[in-house]
Amino acid sequence: MPIGPRDSSRTPRYAGIATFALLPRLEEVEHADIAVVGVPFDSGVSYRPGARFGPSHVRESSRLLRPYNPVQDILPFDRVQVADAGDIAVNPFSIDDAVREIEERADELTAGGTRLLTIGGDHTIALPLLRSVAKRHGPVAVVHFDAHLDTWDTYFDAPVTHGTPFRRASEEGLIDLTASLHVGIRGPLYDRDDLADDARLGFAIIASHEVERAGMPAALERMHARLGDRPVYVSVDIDVLDPAHAPGTGTPEAGGLTSRELLEFLRGLRRHRIVGADIVEVAPAYDHAQLTGIAASHVGYEILTSMVPPA
Repeated sequence: MPIGPRDSSRTPRYAGIATFALLPRLEEVEHADIAVVGVPFDSGVSYRPGARFGPSHVRESSRLLRPYNPVQDILPFDRVQVADAGDIAVNPFSIDDAVREIEERADELTAGGTRLLTIGGDHTIALPLLRSVAKRHGPVAVVHFDAHLDTWDTYFDAPVTHGTPFRRASEEGLIDLTASLHVGIRGPLYDRDDLADDARLGFAIIASHEVERAGMPAALERMHARLGDRPVYVSVDIDVLDPAHAPGTGTPEAGGLTSRELLEFLRGLRRHRIVGADIVEVAPAYDHAQLTGIAASHVGYEILTSMVPPA
């Protein structure tokens, strides 16, 4: 029987170490089917820094989560063992070293079949995580929730930043070019060629304004059709949400998804086989009343629920 979250009717939620959703630490369980791990790294950002404090902020904000998910009608922590693996402490002064260290630790954590939900940190971390996932599953279908494409080539001639991970992943053969998808894209681009480049790199797009115009059922059907039966990696940049729902992020854009819409997308992923996931770009210095942290913690909860295999 899996060890579940601490009983908040006996120990106040605000007491004790803030693990994600009050779950046990990895060293307290024999084996974890899913591990939640933080990567406090933001040296790859191009605008506002601060996402290095994201993992601790999301954990603090997750204290109010409860075991039963009524929308998906499941007690996820009763079905699989989920544990908090702490943080991957990486070099803050070298992106190359940090990327290598993230990949190595991800390999270690998943060696026994454990899947990861990773809390960043900036979006640079998606590249080493995809490298690790692809070693076990081959090219994966990436469903990428974000305001931005993150398939640009370089910033100041740097090839690995938070705006480039999916270009590098595509070039390295880590993603399925026929099944990957951006959701929530919006805002100005550098040039029309950005979209052509993005399509060449293997991504289709469900833009934020398309969700508004066509509605959620149509958007969900497009997502299901695109992902098909491939193994899926989920990457959520919290700036996919409108700044009204998630102000605490480094590169906010107006016109984003509501938290309700994002959670509905994530619930829809239950029919797919999720092999890994990340939540990135939570920057608590710009947050207010834990709005962003709470949104990110619920995002994590719905992803964990959708990672539970059908009964």
